[in-house]
Amino acid sequence: MASNLPEETTSFVGRTAELTGLEHALATGRLTTLTGTGGVGKTRLALRAARRAAPGYRDGVRWADLAPLHDDELLLATVSDAVGLSDHTLRPPIDVLCEWLADKQLLLVLDSCEHLRPACAHLLGEILTTAPGLTVLATSRQPLDTRGEQLIEVDPLPVDGAADALTLFRERATAAAPATPFREPGTAEAAADICRRLDGIPLAIELAAAAVGRQSVQEIAQRLGSRLDVFADTTLRPVRHRTLRTTIGWSHELCTPLERLLWARLTVLRGDFDEETAVTVCAGGPLTEDGVRTALRGLAAKSVVSREGTRHRMLDTLREYGRMWLVELGEERAAADRHAACFLSLARNAHAGWTGDDQILWYHRIADAHADLCAALDHLLAHDPAAAQEMAGRIGFFWCCCGHLPQTRGYAQRALDSGPADGPHRTRALWVLGICVLLQGDYPAAERIGRECVREAAADGTDEGILAAAYLRGLTHLMTGEPEKGLRASRRVLRTTASGTRLEAAYRLRCHLITVFALTGLGRLEEAASAAVVLRAACEAQDECWTRSYVDYQLALIALLQGRAAPAAAHARAMLAGKHRLRDRFGIALGLDVLAAAIAAQGEGARAARVYGTGQVYWRMVGHPQRGTPELGPVRETCERRAREAVGDAAYRRAFEQGRADSAEAGLALALHGELLT
Repeated sequence: MASNLPEETTSFVGRTAELTGLEHALATGRLTTLTGTGGVGKTRLALRAARRAAPGYRDGVRWADLAPLHDDELLLATVSDAVGLSDHTLRPPIDVLCEWLADKQLLLVLDSCEHLRPACAHLLGEILTTAPGLTVLATSRQPLDTRGEQLIEVDPLPVDGAADALTLFRERATAAAPATPFREPGTAEAAADICRRLDGIPLAIELAAAAVGRQSVQEIAQRLGSRLDVFADTTLRPVRHRTLRTTIGWSHELCTPLERLLWARLTVLRGDFDEETAVTVCAGGPLTEDGVRTALRGLAAKSVVSREGTRHRMLDTLREYGRMWLVELGEERAAADRHAACFLSLARNAHAGWTGDDQILWYHRIADAHADLCAALDHLLAHDPAAAQEMAGRIGFFWCCCGHLPQTRGYAQRALDSGPADGPHRTRALWVLGICVLLQGDYPAAERIGRECVREAAADGTDEGILAAAYLRGLTHLMTGEPEKGLRASRRVLRTTASGTRLEAAYRLRCHLITVFALTGLGRLEEAASAAVVLRAACEAQDECWTRSYVDYQLALIALLQGRAAPAAAHARAMLAGKHRLRDRFGIALGLDVLAAAIAAQGEGARAARVYGTGQVYWRMVGHPQRGTPELGPVRETCERRAREAVGDAAYRRAFEQGRADSAEAGLALALHGELLT
C-alpha cells in the first residue's frame, strides 16, 4: 500500500480515547483538523492515527510536512511530491493536482499548517471539491476555517488517574538514564510533580526528562518548579503556552553557551540535516567545527534535536524559540549567507559528480534537499544574483529529472532576468530553461531558447556549454519529428569538441545519445544498434546511470522494430531498473510502454495489458498523455492491437484495469520481475 509516513522513532504513550474519536472523525468527515498548542502532540497523534487508518484507503496514506516551508511558494509542490505527482505540463499546477487526485481513495495528512492557513484553506477547497475519494487530516495550532472542517482539540496528557504523562516521563527519563530509581518514593513523587507542573504537555515533559542523569528527578522538580512559579500569576499568555515557553527557556538555560549558539544557528535550515551540513552552516566565531559536533551531540542529548541514523531534526516549537535568539544575536543575515553558501557548494559538487558511481547519490541528495535549495536560491536572488544564476544552472537538470518543472522554469527565468547578461553560468541556466520548456511540451519556446543557447555557448567558448546547447537543440529536433537535423547537430558538435574533463564527458554522452535516437528515428537500425552498444559500454565505464538507462530504452525500441521481442523486453527492464534507482517517473513511464510492447510482441496479451495499465499510472503522475519520440507511437499502437487480438477485448480491458488499479510501486515490481499474473 502506498505510504510515505515517517517512522516513529520513540514509543507512543496513551491517547486511546483520542485515537478512537479521530478514527470516527475520519470515517464520517472529509477534513479533520487537530488543533492545540505547540508541543501538545498533534503530529504524533496524526501519525499514529494515519497508520491505523491506512488499510481503509485503496490508494494509501500520504504525508506532507509543511513545517520547512516559510511561505506558500512551495505548498503546491510539497503536496504534489507527497501524493506522487511529478508535473511535466504547462497547465496551472493546481489543475494538474486536482486531476491527479480526482479518482483517488486516499488519506492525505498535512502536518503543521498554522503558518500557511489561508493557502492551505484555499488548496483544500480545491482538492476536496474535485476529489470525492480524498480525506484530509491536518494539524494546526489554529483552525483552517474551511467548509466542512471537523475540529478536534488535542489536550495535554492526563496527569491524574491513568497518568499517561507520568508514563511518558518515565520512559523518556529511563532512555536518558537507565538507572533512574523510580521505585523510590521521593523520585516517584518528584516525577509526578514535574508532570503536574508541566500541565501534561508532551514536549515539555520530554525536555524535562532529557535532563535526567545530569540532574536527579528531585533536582529537576525543584528547579523547574521555581522557574514556573515566577510566572504563576501572569495573564499575558494562555497557561499551556506559558508553561511550554517557560520549560523551553529552562531547557535553554541548561545548555552550554555554545549549544545555545548552535540552537539559534540551526534554525536557518529548513529540513532534516546531517552533521556535516550543521558544521558548514553553523561554524564560525566561537563555534568551531569540532565545537559544532560537540554541541550537536549535547542538543540531541537534551532532546532539542532528534536523531535518526545520520539525520537530525528540530521540532517547530523549538525552532521558533531558537530563531528568536538568532534575531536577538543579530545573526539572521550572516546565517542566511552561510546557508546559501552551503547549498551553492552542494549544487557545485552535485553538478561535478553527475558522471560517476555517486551519480544516484547526488541525484537523491538534491531531491531530498529541495526546501533548503529553494531557500538558498531565494536568498541569492535577492542578495547575489550572479551566484543565483550559477546555482539555478547547476541544479536545474537534477530538478528537471525529479519532476519540479514549473519551479525549475521559474527559478531559471528569474536567475536569467536578474543575473549577469553573459558568461558560462548564464548559458547553463539558459540550457536548464530550455530543457524545462521542452519537457513541458512547449516546443516553440524550446526552439527559440535552443538557438539562443547555441549563440551564448559559442561566445563563451567552453566545450561544456557547446555540448549542452547541442543536446538541447538535438532533443528538440527529435521531439518535433526532425531526426535528420538532430543527427547533424550532434555529429557536428562531437567532431568539434574534445573529450575534455569528466564533466564535459557527461555532456558528450548525452550528445551521443541524440545520435542513437536520431538514427533510430531515421530507420537506420543497424547503425543505431551499433552506436548504442558502444555508448552503453562508455556509460558503464564511467558509472553513468541516467544516459545508460536511455540507451537501454533505445536498444529495446530498436529490437522491437527489428522484430526481436525477447531482447527488447530485457533491455526495457534494464532501462526501468535504472530509472527506478533515479526516481525518474517520466523515464519509467516510457520504459513501461516499450516493455508492454515487447511483451505483446511475444504473444502475452494479458501481461502486456497489465503493464500498459501500470504505464498509465506513471503517465498520469507526470500529467501527460503517452509521450515519446514520434517513432514510438506506431510501435505502441501495433503492439497494443496485437495484445488485444491475442486475448480478446474483454480480457485485455480487465488486465489493463488491473494494472491501473495496482499501486505504482507494485505494478513496477511486477513489470520488472516478470511474475505471472494471478
